[in-house]
Amino acid sequence: MNGISRDAVLAVVRRPDLWATAVQAGLSMAPTGWWRRKPFLPLPDSGWMHFRLETAYGGDGDQPMRAEDLLTWLEWKRDATV
Repeated sequence: MNGISRDAVLAVVRRPDLWATAVQAGLSMAPTGWWRRKPFLPLPDSGWMHFRLETAYGGDGDQPMRAEDLLTWLEWKRDATV
């Protein structure tokens, strides 16, 4: 799922207080005109996501984002924008 693990998605699903922040963050990372290209979802560019995962976790960038890291980032983003 473009670098985001199933566990990370489920962790956000269990946190309704982060839903709005997650949607806002996802849309802000979506490439322009995402609705014109398959899979017709506002997913971040795979090259950019690969780079971010490589810089976050090292290695070759193929490790998916950890659930706790995603939750921590979303909490920070939510609190920083209030």
